[in-house]
Amino acid sequence: MGHPVLRERARPLEPDEIGTPRIQRLIDDMFETMHDSQGIGLAGPQVHEKIRLFVAGVEDEEVMVPPVVIINPEITPIGSDVEEDWEGCLSVPDIRGRVPRAVDVRIRALDRHGRPVSMAASGFQARVIQHEIDHLDGVLFFDRMTSFESLTFLEEYSRYWATQENG
Repeated sequence: MGHPVLRERARPLEPDEIGTPRIQRLIDDMFETMHDSQGIGLAGPQVHEKIRLFVAGVEDEEVMVPPVVIINPEITPIGSDVEEDWEGCLSVPDIRGRVPRAVDVRIRALDRHGRPVSMAASGFQARVIQHEIDHLDGVLFFDRMTSFESLTFLEEYSRYWATQENG
């Protein structure tokens, strides 16, 4: 947080850029960085690239988000259901807060080979996609919070909030 690129709208990737060795290497590096940082998603601006590209994916016992590469996304909420839940961010380390997000979304984009993709996402996967697209628009998760009462350090979240949420 603080780097100006995180507050700027990223530019779309041109179709002829997508297959270049630079962009393909960037995608691979972003997946590696995301996994090394134990993240679930990572957007171009988070690695100081002002391009509309993000990677996401995680597989563990509690959460399953299939690995995806999303380029030049367009997102549309499906229905009007909104849910508030906890979010964190690799660009705002060790901070958590409750953020309202659409429960169901449809996304149209290009994949890592420049092919059009369209998918619906719901629940946690929809939350991750919305969070990453916000990065492409220069928005951080606490910009979406309706109240800062839940804004907390990760240590305090783990101590007080996670135990309440899990029973």
